[in-house]
Amino acid sequence: MQMFFRYNWMVREEWYRWCEELSEEELLQNRTGGVGSILHTLFHIVDVEWSWIRLIQGKPDFQESFNNYNSLIKIQELDAKLHVEVERFVNNWDSTMENRLFYDTLPDGKIITDTWGEIVRHIIAHEIHHVGQLSIWAREIGKKPISANVIGRGLSSYSNN
Repeated sequence: MQMFFRYNWMVREEWYRWCEELSEEELLQNRTGGVGSILHTLFHIVDVEWSWIRLIQGKPDFQESFNNYNSLIKIQELDAKLHVEVERFVNNWDSTMENRLFYDTLPDGKIITDTWGEIVRHIIAHEIHHVGQLSIWAREIGKKPISANVIGRGLSSYSNN
């Protein structure tokens, strides 16, 4: 689980560097699918990761608007600020947390019960899903997307890297 968070963070940083080659207009252009634009998608990834981790711990959720973070540098700064808490949580993850219960009250009053393990894996899958959307958009504008390959990134303690 921790390896896939590190993978997502590594790929996210590569997408940030990739975005530096595009104009702000291209980064903000509304696109088909996802949450709209490349920058809004990156903001959404950061927001969802941090928000879920705070929610399962019983902490207040993030209530910021994309309009306050609608540039690459602002999203990178927000990510760096929130990453400290996210990384601390991920690094302190242990097997006793896997089956802790989280009760989510929906707007209609229905209560959904999930385990922390399910939610943490959802966070991982959520980012991978949106990175796939970024890859499609990259190809649509004629740019090579960031590799989604886990292999060769030196993420395992047994890697040759």
